[in-house]
This record gives sequence, C-alpha cells and structure tokens, in this order.
Amino acid sequence: MVVYLVGAGPGDPDLVTLKAIKTLKKADVVVYDRLANEEILNYANGAEMIYVGKRAGAHSKKQDEINEILIQQGKKHGVVVRLKGGDPFVFGRGGEEMLALLKEGISVELVPGVTSAVGVPTTAGLPVTHRGVATSFTVVTGHEDPTKKDKQVKWNYNADTIIILMGVANLEENIQEIMEHKDPKTPVCVIENGTSPDERIVLGTLEDIHQKNINPPALVIIGPVVDVFREIQNNRSEDMA
Repeated sequence: MVVYLVGAGPGDPDLVTLKAIKTLKKADVVVYDRLANEEILNYANGAEMIYVGKRAGAHSKKQDEINEILIQQGKKHGVVVRLKGGDPFVFGRGGEEMLALLKEGISVELVPGVTSAVGVPTTAGLPVTHRGVATSFTVVTGHEDPTKKDKQVKWNYNADTIIILMGVANLEENIQEIMEHKDPKTPVCVIENGTSPDERIVLGTLEDIHQKNINPPALVIIGPVVDVFREIQNNRSEDMA
C-alpha cells in the first residue's frame, strides 16, 4: 500500500507532469482538491473518486478529516493518489498529510507539481526574477491578515518580488501593511484564473490595486518585475501589429 501526494499544477491540464499522469493511471482511488481543471481526473479512469476540496467560507472537509480519509484509503487500497492543486508542499499541507500517513505505517511517495506561484506568472510572460531588476522573490499565503497580533506568516518585505497566493480576501489589509515597507508606487500585477482560458490580468500599484475589480482565485505579484512584464507586453503588441 502506498499513497502518492501528487501535484496537479496551476490549472492548465497540459502543465501536469508525465510522472503525475503515470501515477494517476495506476490509481485505485483518487482523493482530490478543488482543481482548476478536472480534466486531469480523466487520467485515472476507473478509479474511485473522493472529493475533499476546500474554498473560502465553504470547507467541505477539515484537514484532520482529510488525513483520516487518506489513512483509511491507504490501508484499503494498493495505490491511493492524493491529487492537490499546484505543488503538494507549497501551501498544500502535503507535509501534514505525509506525517499523518507515515505515523500509521503507510508508505508515501511524492510527485511534485508546477506551483502556481511561478507557473502562473511564467505562463503569462511575467518573470519573477530578472537580471538587474530582481534577484530574489518570496511566496506567501494571503489567507492570514498580516496586522493581527499573533501571526504565523512571516513576510519578507526585503525581497525584490513578493508573490501572494490566495490573497484576494485580505488584499487591502495586506497591501496596507506592505506599503509601510515599500513605495506606494511599486507596480502590482494580479492574475485571475491563471493558465486557464478565463485568465484575466489586472495591473496597478500598491496604492490603487485594491480599488480595482478583482475576483478569486487570483495571484498577486508585487515588484519592479511587473514593469518588465509591461515591456514584454508592449513588444508583443508591436510584433502582432
């Protein structure tokens, strides 16, 4: 018996790795999140499907319940796939699930996925690092309000590029905190539904981005690399003219 923690990538089914596809094809059961594109599940044709997805304000399963489901399924089946959006270890609680399974004597194998933190901006043509502009980036969850007294998230305001995942709900609060450390004119790019046909890009600055119409799921990129992205977009437009 083995449970595979598999990254499904940022949404575009073509960005799923070959190893993930091979693993899905041999699955007896797939325990999956709210995926941006459920077409990925077709690779596990014939497998039992168990949905444990979570969304803001409407969690279908708590993490402890998910861990218990994985343990139960891992003891019953030869191959269980835990399919998670992005990469299992980038705000995916893959480490928690792995520890829970190992404590029960269940073998765990890891299949990394393309994290949306890099895959989404790269697909859009936005480099998170760029020579002479940005040599560092930090990825942080936007779920937690940075102004609360006892916070777990450690913000690195010194990074050239800040990438916020799941940050729409607390966008204004997060931006206000960041402006205490960065110029309010710092450029910002928000990418909604990244890598999907419904992708939408919103540009602005720290001081005005929260005033724009932004809907989840969305990824927020802050820093001078956004100006590089603007230049890339302009050159693309000239090529198409």
